[in-house]
Amino acid sequence: MFKIATWNVNSIRIRLNLLAKLVYDEIPDVICLQEVKAKEADFPFTEIKKLGFENIALYSMPGYNGVAILSKIPFLKEQKYTRVEKNDARHISVELNNGIELHNVYVPAGGDIPDANNNPSFVHKLNFIDEMKDFFEKTPNKKRIICGDFNVAPLDNDVWNHKAMLKIISHTPIEIEKVNNWFNCGKFIDIIRSIYPEPEKVYSWWSYRNPNWQTNNKGRRLDHIWCSPDIAQKINEVKILKSFRLQERPSDHVPIIAELEI
Repeated sequence: MFKIATWNVNSIRIRLNLLAKLVYDEIPDVICLQEVKAKEADFPFTEIKKLGFENIALYSMPGYNGVAILSKIPFLKEQKYTRVEKNDARHISVELNNGIELHNVYVPAGGDIPDANNNPSFVHKLNFIDEMKDFFEKTPNKKRIICGDFNVAPLDNDVWNHKAMLKIISHTPIEIEKVNNWFNCGKFIDIIRSIYPEPEKVYSWWSYRNPNWQTNNKGRRLDHIWCSPDIAQKINEVKILKSFRLQERPSDHVPIIAELEI
């Protein structure tokens, strides 16, 4: 068995106790973290190794962004990627010794205005997704898993109200089109939706701005786990740990766990 977790932790130092809870409750083999918000000198390597993760790949920067892969399985190699000519710590990969190439990706949020003519942050996001598609299209037929915070909810029931969200960044038609192009280029399998198919509502993020988030449940599925077709028949279980949103000092994202027979 192989159990992987993905989580936008929104500051690893603030959420270290919750990371420990995730490890003790779910016993994952690998955890992919996004938005760690800690430069290498501040990253809690010692504490994480005490949780059983001797292998840590980190691509970080001071105060913002940052992705990390924590693994009980040794790496054969790791790689950091510059995307859209920005060294902003959003994409890292490792090759595990079980033969899986694992990518951890943090797509830019894109700001608040879905207008490519007036919002450079939105352009950055769209170009980033295009570049991801081009990258994976050039290296097909690999045994791989891609996970992370993609900041796009591509399906109608990945958001609380499809029609209301079409003009809101994360669910605009152009973002959905570009993420689908990326998804289709590798014939990837959406691991989460393989267990929770449409039309079931599935969310992984609830805004801090919404004090009644649990009651009105206006969420979005921004966090994803994809795999290559050769892994698709090996998916056993997926858990979306909504209870983590109820913890003290939570991230606005919750962890997602996938268990595979690998």
